[in-house]
Amino acid sequence: MTDSPADLVITGCTALVHDDEERIGFEENATIVVRGGVIESLTAADPPPAVEHIDARGQVALPGLVNCHTHAPMVALRGVAEDLPTEEWFNDVVWPVESNLIERDVELGAWLACAEMIRGGVTCFADHYFSMDAVAAVVEECGIRAHLGEAYFSSQGPQGREKSLEFALRHRGGAAGRITTALAPHAPYTVDDADLAATAELARAHGLPVHLHAAENRDQADTSLERHGVTPVEVLARTGILDTDVLIAHGTGILDRDLPVLAAAGGRVSVATAPRGYLKFAWPTTTPVRALRDLGIPVGLATDGAASNNSLDVWESMALTALIQKSTTGDPRWLTSRQALHHATLQSARAVGLGDTLGTLAPGRRADIVLVDLSGPHTQPVHDLAATLVHSARSSDVRTTIVDGRVLMRDRELLTIDVPGVVRELGERMPALLDRSHGGRIQEYDT
Repeated sequence: MTDSPADLVITGCTALVHDDEERIGFEENATIVVRGGVIESLTAADPPPAVEHIDARGQVALPGLVNCHTHAPMVALRGVAEDLPTEEWFNDVVWPVESNLIERDVELGAWLACAEMIRGGVTCFADHYFSMDAVAAVVEECGIRAHLGEAYFSSQGPQGREKSLEFALRHRGGAAGRITTALAPHAPYTVDDADLAATAELARAHGLPVHLHAAENRDQADTSLERHGVTPVEVLARTGILDTDVLIAHGTGILDRDLPVLAAAGGRVSVATAPRGYLKFAWPTTTPVRALRDLGIPVGLATDGAASNNSLDVWESMALTALIQKSTTGDPRWLTSRQALHHATLQSARAVGLGDTLGTLAPGRRADIVLVDLSGPHTQPVHDLAATLVHSARSSDVRTTIVDGRVLMRDRELLTIDVPGVVRELGERMPALLDRSHGGRIQEYDT
């Protein structure tokens, strides 16, 4: 420990911590010392001198939340395709509108999304979209952390895959290390086996992970079996994708026959669950969190894009995951509040490949920290702090958001994003963006 002042000291908070067996606990009257973007100590000792001090008495300090799968720029399409089944949602509205996207639309959407996530205590998000250079630029400027992939379809030809690779290599380690990257094929139903196999080879050759949609819903699994005799997960296995570090979005169509296939992947698979969208689309199943946990597969929390979910609120995803797991398993003892917090912290960090640097408030971890105010009437009294955080607290209770030791929001005030300016310009872009008179679409949804 050096004699120079720390960069940031947070005092008086109750800190969520993990013990040696990863069990969730809480340390009262904690002092968190940050130096060089890293947590130097978390103790009850008197605070050292610091350049910046936050008095967090009455607040809870948590590791920053991770949105493990989203399409951040799709906030621009929030509410444009409502009350539709999946196929009509894609073919009649979303994919025609997305054919109008220009890079500025993506940039404006990313600004608005990052503002929403920072205000909701999200310090890192895994994004899977187009024109991702624009998203990377926003991430660098606003201070959030991100795991980014340039999405592609086989209908784009080899250029789509090549562009995804070029993006991943160009931006890996960007924004002073806050950006990590992945190859991002869209899904087994839009990317053929040859492209998936080529992607797996590129991932292994360049040490890159893969982030894609797979077995999103039961219809996709059933259709794949009817047409090809294999499930989407089995497609990932036979093309070598499961031999890479792979993040699977959704997985509500994972079947019992898929579980040994995933287990055989040797711990390289993680899954992101975004339950609000599944309810909205009336999908009959949800991510099999309990079965995946029994295999040791991390399940991170996600929102998907705001065009389907209508928000980027990971706090809501945490509560819904816990409730839906109780309902679908018929067991009120699963998922507990502490288990839900584990998914929201360490498991989400692992899902995006950052389990060694994020996910827990401990010395040596990056200082991605959120402070939550539980003084509101909807969170009082507190008999069980874990239950209060999961089932009573809201994203609007986040008072302060810190990434790499830098305060991005203090007392609900965003410090790095001009929201009114973004909203104004995005509104001017709406007529051109929403025009569907051209009759085109970027892809066909036919699973």
